Amino acid sequence: MRLAKSFSRLGTETAFEVLARARALEAQGRKIVHLEIGEPDFDTPANIRDAAKKALDAGHTHYGPSAGLPDTRKAIAEYVSKSRGVSYAAEETVIVPGGKPIIFFTILALVEPGDEVIYPNPGFPIYESMINYVGGKPVPLPIREELDWDFDAEEFEKLLTPKTKLVILNSPANPTGGVMTKETMDRVAKALAKFPDAMLLADEIYSRIVYEGKHLSLLAYPGMKERTILLDGFSKTWAMTGWRLGYGVGPKWLIDAIAKLSTNDHSCVPAFSQYAAIEALTGPQDSVTAMVAEFKRRRDVIVKGLNSLPGVTCKTPKAAFYVFPSIKGTGLTSKTLADALLAQAGVACLPGTSFGAMGEGYLRFSYANSVANIETALASMKAALPKLSAVAAK
Repeated sequence: MRLAKSFSRLGTETAFEVLARARALEAQGRKIVHLEIGEPDFDTPANIRDAAKKALDAGHTHYGPSAGLPDTRKAIAEYVSKSRGVSYAAEETVIVPGGKPIIFFTILALVEPGDEVIYPNPGFPIYESMINYVGGKPVPLPIREELDWDFDAEEFEKLLTPKTKLVILNSPANPTGGVMTKETMDRVAKALAKFPDAMLLADEIYSRIVYEGKHLSLLAYPGMKERTILLDGFSKTWAMTGWRLGYGVGPKWLIDAIAKLSTNDHSCVPAFSQYAAIEALTGPQDSVTAMVAEFKRRRDVIVKGLNSLPGVTCKTPKAAFYVFPSIKGTGLTSKTLADALLAQAGVACLPGTSFGAMGEGYLRFSYANSVANIETALASMKAALPKLSAVAAK
């Protein structure tokens, strides 16, 4: 017996593998600081939890429409219309279990073998995994440290061809915490206008976790609504990772196709959680404001600490809750150093290569942890790095 050949093209998300290894060390009595997983360490706000409890008590425990409950889809449409400045109807939304299904289903619905898909590198690994899985041609778009973790618009323009079926852009970005500038967006919108058959997947899951200025979206540009599917959700903004709630917003023909894939895949998202989603979107937002302020405080602590480590330099991210420091000065590869930090310093992080080949020379740390734990991790790394670099130099 054997798996289908296509399965050999399927990638993974290293964060969960490192988390498992870290948990195994903890089971042996080791103290590990978790800076590997992209999960807010806050509780889901009480008003959202209460809304789910009320929905359960009201009997909302049965099947619903594959695309989502009408009231929840309406709330999403109103939220996106207001936050992006573009008008959407409920029928142009679809609710799925987390953000990943929007990536997977969009690629399944649009990309045929040989079609080109431009995607960020370093970037969220599931993009490349799904492109490869369906037989598309991955076309990496370099995300550059020297551009403050933006990309070169001229490079992007050169990657577009008549074979480009889909462009995936992620701003604010995982793993770098970078954001696209308005100037870059201007160039992207202008370039895409020359390739009317290319669709855009705009991954904006970190849209509410921005520290400087306000979130910008390509959806606001003329002509982009008709060719863009927006990916957003509840995991990051409202600390609802375990609820598995995400959504897509886009042209109805593509939303209908994703709803059909949903029927084939998971039938529907639990009804009671969709009532919690309505409360998240329409209820008080003070918890989001407080969480972002705390993330900013932690960001400043970890950036300063990383820049004090031998062989490490780190730019200050503008958004999300990740730093992506260069470790080129240590003389170690990303994976070697990440493995050593877990084994010898008790610090769980991810090698930059978990996010694509262009992540070599970097590590990703999630600062979704307390300042005390971040400072403990920094002290442990400061003690371990000189020894590790000395070994690399031999």
